[in-house]
Amino acid sequence: MTMQAAMRYMNEAEARRLMVDIGRRMYLKGFVAANDGNISVKIGPEELLVTPTGVSKGYMDADMMVKVDLEGRVLSGGRPSSELAMHLRVYHENPEVMAVVHAHPPVATSFSIAGMALDRPILTEAILNLGAVPLAPYATPGTQEVPDSIAPFCRTHNAALLSNHGAVTWGKDLLEAWYRMESVEYYATILMYTGNIIGRSNELSCTQVSELVKIRERMGIRSGGVPDCKPED
Repeated sequence: MTMQAAMRYMNEAEARRLMVDIGRRMYLKGFVAANDGNISVKIGPEELLVTPTGVSKGYMDADMMVKVDLEGRVLSGGRPSSELAMHLRVYHENPEVMAVVHAHPPVATSFSIAGMALDRPILTEAILNLGAVPLAPYATPGTQEVPDSIAPFCRTHNAALLSNHGAVTWGKDLLEAWYRMESVEYYATILMYTGNIIGRSNELSCTQVSELVKIRERMGIRSGGVPDCKPED
């Protein structure tokens, strides 16, 4: 059985409904403002749905989603997101990815503005389910620079910060991609509290991190990267 034959694609009607739901969650959580952010999901080997351009993620309906092929050609619907090229690059770089979410969660975006990756070994759940979140070089939104900036991370990680811009996550389905966006913001918030408010954290050792990575692999998560750690004395 080929990898494409083994993959499970979402029913189109279900995908449209879930994109609307995730868009509302994204908006209500304050991860986007105005018309920011975008969502996409594969519904077949050569087809995907993507959110439209110029529409608030909190006020979408299912009929607004745009169907495109993997080259970005519109198959049905209106104008796709201006960041479609970024989504397509993730799919091309990592064929196992089935969904991509891009947003501007405030704390994680603040880290991207400060030029700081999310890569400290302080939170077991982050290492298990998300991994380290690298910082992609600055790229002008809506240009080819953006997909080029994240390309090195698409196979090895589950998310990336976009310098001075926001965050992008991907996964084996829409919910996993969305949950990883929530995890990115949670991880960033904990790093902010421990690093800049409490001013103290007990970081995990390399041995402890290694054990968590082994558990992650047993869970079937083969990507995520490893946060920086210090070997025991």
